[in-house]
Amino acid sequence: MKIHPMQAACPLLFAALLPATAAAMQAAPPPASAPAPSEATPRARFTPPPPMRVWAPKKTPYSAYVAPNKPWWKLADVLALHKNEKRWSQPIIRNKDIVADWHQIAAGERTQAVAYSDNRTAIIVWSGTATVSIDGQAPFTARKGFELDIPFRVPFTLAATGSEPLLYFEIHAASDMPLYPVETTTTKPKAVDGFVYEQRLATGGPGGYDAANKPYLDYYTDVVGGGARPGAFIAAQHLFVNNIRGRATVTPPASNLGHYHVGYDEFWFVMEGNVDLQVEGIPVFTASAGDVISAAQGRWHRASFGGPVGQMGTRVAVNPYASGMHGYTVESGGRQ
Repeated sequence: MKIHPMQAACPLLFAALLPATAAAMQAAPPPASAPAPSEATPRARFTPPPPMRVWAPKKTPYSAYVAPNKPWWKLADVLALHKNEKRWSQPIIRNKDIVADWHQIAAGERTQAVAYSDNRTAIIVWSGTATVSIDGQAPFTARKGFELDIPFRVPFTLAATGSEPLLYFEIHAASDMPLYPVETTTTKPKAVDGFVYEQRLATGGPGGYDAANKPYLDYYTDVVGGGARPGAFIAAQHLFVNNIRGRATVTPPASNLGHYHVGYDEFWFVMEGNVDLQVEGIPVFTASAGDVISAAQGRWHRASFGGPVGQMGTRVAVNPYASGMHGYTVESGGRQ
């Protein structure tokens, strides 16, 4: 499989580094999905502060969609592009902050052990069965609907252990670069996009897990089936992955513009049900589970749950800022 430069990296690099690195990785807790509702500690619902009334800049003209970016990547179209291929990658999102791609490996295959330099990696497993190995954690099995959180500078691999190919969606900060361990990559990697590889010592240590960051969330079991509250899965520097769940309603009128973002693009992975998206300059459309939809920087946009009224839906919002600014019309009162 041709691996995009943002997709490869380092597995065993830190085993030979400082003792503190190994200690930190051993201290990471074992993988655990979200606790069952009866075990979960109740969280107070977040009450946003009142909006500020300001003169806010809006990019004019708004940003264009530059390939591979587009408002709606249908999963069916992605699969059609790679019909009869067992192992492939498809670029989906490319902007100044985030890159994201679909990947598939054949049954019985495994990915190269990789790590990323400075930011967490998010993965959504969509079909097939994976054995996930993250340094410092016991391997675990992931299936459709699993969301994975891999810390920076922590090597990991995915193995397609079922009888079907493994299909997954992988998200990185655009600034990250892959690291290759000399223990497993014995020849010098090829130069990529103006970067050349040399043997170096990587300091700073790996990231880890804590109360707010877990190795995975089994979304369909814990949230859809178990009633756990959806919410932010990753809220880190340069990467915000937020599960938003609700019931389908009648599509709001076009006069409801929603909001826009001053300095960044936003996209959504449709995890469950349907999502209606209205983007400035684009007719409203309804996406299905597995589709990826996006709003380019500076465009008004409004995402709502579509499909039959009352149907449950989930959109996984992805952008670079957990507290990113939303610009609303004065008349809206800061709501859509």
